[in-house]
Amino acid sequence: MADATPDAADLERLPARELHDRAVARARQRRDVGFVWELLRAIPAAAAVLGEQDRAAFDLLHGLSLVEEFTHAGEGEMAEALRPLYTEYLMRHGLPADRA
Repeated sequence: MADATPDAADLERLPARELHDRAVARARQRRDVGFVWELLRAIPAAAAVLGEQDRAAFDLLHGLSLVEEFTHAGEGEMAEALRPLYTEYLMRHGLPADRA
């Protein structure tokens, strides 16, 4: 059931990688380009929180770099920094159909 709204406590117990995978899968199912754009915009801020100032600059010249960052947004400290974004998205839109 794709529309199952997960409980916040259940989501908090998941590893950040799993939250990322579920949020991206749900966005893919919904064809939610807005979420992808929101994630791309959040990556530089997450990098700044992690102290990675060279990755924190956001401008159009870094667009290709952001696409690369997007492919790794579910890994390690970056995934942890983006955890609130993934959790909020899943609470708002439910789990992907294959994980409900």
